[in-house]
Amino acid sequence: MTDSGAGNRRAGEDAAGKVDKRLDALERLFEEVGGTAYFGEPVTTTEHMLQTAVLADRAGQPAETIAAALLHDVGHLLHGLGEDIAERGVDTDHESLGAAYLDDLFGPAVIEPLRLHVAAKRYLCATDPRYAKRLSEASARSLALQGGPMSPAEASAFAALPHARAAVALRRYDEAAKVPGKALPRFADFRPLLRDCALRHAGNAGCAPAAAPL
Repeated sequence: MTDSGAGNRRAGEDAAGKVDKRLDALERLFEEVGGTAYFGEPVTTTEHMLQTAVLADRAGQPAETIAAALLHDVGHLLHGLGEDIAERGVDTDHESLGAAYLDDLFGPAVIEPLRLHVAAKRYLCATDPRYAKRLSEASARSLALQGGPMSPAEASAFAALPHARAAVALRRYDEAAKVPGKALPRFADFRPLLRDCALRHAGNAGCAPAAAPL
């Protein structure tokens, strides 16, 4: 093997090791922090994220959208502000917190739908009356803190974003993923998918071609 080939192999092994350590940390968050109640909903935060990923998977979404669905609320596992935070009138900006935490691990096809899933809620409440009526009490409460339904100008600008379509799909799964007592896979069952996306990003291949706007 040439020096160049050996160097590439070592670089690949180093990247894989770093990805595995980050996934270990994520798995610990799901297991050790995510078991708390999900902000006024009848499920835990971990159950909610797993349900969201299952819905994305069953809908035939690409790997990066499933990854975003699984990780979309990881910011809630990081801020440590308590499950009654919305009742106290505070917006945690959890979507930005989660996106910043994961930004070096995944490419835009994972990060941007995650970052935009709150904006997608505001977009849907402005453009789809049936969606707005289906909001849970807790989700309606947080909507007010997050800025309420978008204005027509805001909705138009959101729809033009490259990953808006994936964010809207994720948001619909998000709102439906609050069913208590549901049998669910574990975080570990999604690790191969997450690892593949992360390694493709580490290799500068990205997880997907450029996304189309709405």
